[in-house]
Parts: sequence; structure tokens; C-alpha cells
Amino acid sequence: MILGIGVLLEQIEENMIQLEKFVFGTQIRKSPYFDATVRWGAKAFSVYNHMYIPRDFGDPVQNFWNLVNEAILCDVAVERQVEITGPDAFKFMQMLTPRDLSKMSVGQCKYILITNADGCILNDPILLRLGENHFWISLADSDILLWAQGVSVHSGFNVTIREPDVSPLQLQGPKSGEVMKALFGESIVDLNYYWLREVELDGIPLIVSRTGWSSELGYELYLQDGSLGDELWEKIMAAGTQFGLKPGHTSSIRRIEGGMLSYHADVDINTNPYELGLDRLVNPDMEAEFIGKDALIRIRKNGVSRKQVGLRIEGAPLKEPNTTFWDINKNGNIVGKVTSAVYSPRLTRNIALAIVSTEVADIGNVVDVSMRHGTVQASIVETPFFDPKKKIVTA
Repeated sequence: MILGIGVLLEQIEENMIQLEKFVFGTQIRKSPYFDATVRWGAKAFSVYNHMYIPRDFGDPVQNFWNLVNEAILCDVAVERQVEITGPDAFKFMQMLTPRDLSKMSVGQCKYILITNADGCILNDPILLRLGENHFWISLADSDILLWAQGVSVHSGFNVTIREPDVSPLQLQGPKSGEVMKALFGESIVDLNYYWLREVELDGIPLIVSRTGWSSELGYELYLQDGSLGDELWEKIMAAGTQFGLKPGHTSSIRRIEGGMLSYHADVDINTNPYELGLDRLVNPDMEAEFIGKDALIRIRKNGVSRKQVGLRIEGAPLKEPNTTFWDINKNGNIVGKVTSAVYSPRLTRNIALAIVSTEVADIGNVVDVSMRHGTVQASIVETPFFDPKKKIVTA
């Protein structure tokens, strides 16, 4: 027994040595803000779009309160850009999305879907229009650069598709406007929701947009020279100190409160827009052709068999967001799955996004959720859970 313990201790010590030797490899890309985030307290990273993204600055609940009460600065360079230019860039961009872009102005941003031939969702990015035939697709977590390049090969359109040297930061929270004024002057507050502007900060070239992934007032700053990432981060943090700005990460709590989707969790290549209630992002009746048009017309006509809903889950507060999908049962039958779940300290309840059979999707229905430590009841409720009219983000 003593010998066995000694061997075990030696193994633990060896494992610790190996952990100390762990390094970030070159096959996963670091952002231009990587060193700055480590300096400012990033303790853990995840991988998104083949890049490292900070996911822990010590306390996710405090990160949430920092976001909703003051402001946080987040490294979201993982929102890699796909740039589409050339004489046919607008026509090609319209072919990629079922959302009608005919009234999209230069300087405007739009939340769009990119669908495949089956009408299912490959990505739900933000689209920025920088010129008549100049677009950036600011990606969620999937390889749309490869998709777009592949689609273009036999499309007959004259376009150039590449990844530019662009790295976004998110400045989010009620004090974000004050920080922006300190950086760029009073005129920046005239920037409307889902519009962009080209600016410079002490010679640092930027595109700034009134967008974000937080359901709070916020801005995204698209750096156009990766070599200046460290300098940009420090300038923003210095300007924001007086307003309580903290380094942070995108908040799962606030995202789920706001009913915002996370690709690979709440939506994937097997999900269509009508299941998610995203009809407003699909216009099958427009004259322009797009990938998935026939399939989406058919789905709209036939209806869907499942639907995304909100859940209020009973029981003790969840200690952390779910890391697996949880089965949802009704009368002993599996009728869906929980895709994103978290405890909201503001609402003092467990909340979740789920996809369920349309037969049980009515508001008020009670279902059973199979979690790791047992089964609990949950009620189907409306989403978003907080600020349903989005008055905060559009203020």
C-alpha cells in the first residue's frame, strides 16, 4: 500500500511537471491582444475559429456584474473576418444569405444567416458593408472563409475572397459610451445601432460599429493592423479606468438572458431558421437567388417539427453553464434537449435555451430535464428572459 501511494505521488508530480511545460502551439492562432489579456489577468482560454479566446478572468459572476453595471473590454479577435470585394461582391454576398440585402446601405451592419442547400445554418455572423462592393463577414464559429471560396469557384462572379488583417475588440456595458467619448470625442455617440464608422486613434486604424454580443449597450472596434494590438488594448483600458472599465470575456449569463444564440450550441448545420424563430432573416420571396432558397420555401410551406424555447429550470442554482446537452422528457419520451443553461444572479433562477418538439413547445408546459445528478422539472417560458424589447442595447 505504501509503495502504491509512493508511485501515485510520483505520477502526480510528473503530471505537474508536464503541465508546467505546457505551451500554446502554433497551430492555434493567438490574437494581437493575447499578451495583453494575460497581463490583465486572463486565467483560461478556449478555442474558437481556430484561435485562442480568453474565457476566464477569475469570476464569471463578477464579470457579469461588471458588464451590466459598468463596462468590460473583451478580446474577440476570434470573430475572424471574411472580406469580399470585386465588381460582383454585392451579388455574391446576396447569394450567400437568405436575408434581403437590397436596402443595406454602405456603412451599415446586419445580422445575417449563411445557409446551405438544405436551408440549414452554417453561420450567423454580422455583415459589415464598407463600400458598394466591399463587405466583411464577422464570423461565428465555423469555416465560412473556405465555404465562400469554394462557392465562388464556379459561381461566375468576379470576386476576391480573403481574410484581412482585422481583429475586433468588444467594449460592452452601460459605461461603454463614456469610454468611447473619452477615446474619440463627443461625435462618436451619434453612431447609431448597427452602423459603422472608420476612425483613427492616435494613428491606429479602426472600424468602429455599434454592435456586440452582450445584449448591452456596446461597440466593436475592428483593428486593421495586428501589430498594434497591445497598444490599442492599453489605450482603451487607460481611458476606461475612470468609468470602472474591467478586462472581461463574453458573458454566458447575459447572452442567455438576452436569448442570443451560440453557434454549435443553440444552432448548427442541422438547424434551420424557422426552428429558431428567425423568419425575419429569411426572404424566400425576393427575386435574387441564394443558396438554400428552394429548401427554405419548402420548410416554410410544410412547417417545422421542433422549435427553440426558453426554460426556467427548477432546483438549486447551477454552479456553471452546461457542458453537454441535457435531454428533455415528457411522459417518459425524449422531446428535445437543453442547448445553453446557466444560473442568472439577477433573475435568481436557472434559465436555459432549448429545442423541443412543437407538440410540447407551448408557453407554460412543464417538462423534465435530465441533468448529470438527476432529473428536475422545467417550465417553458418566453425569451428573451430580460429586456425583451431590447431597450438597453438600442438606447
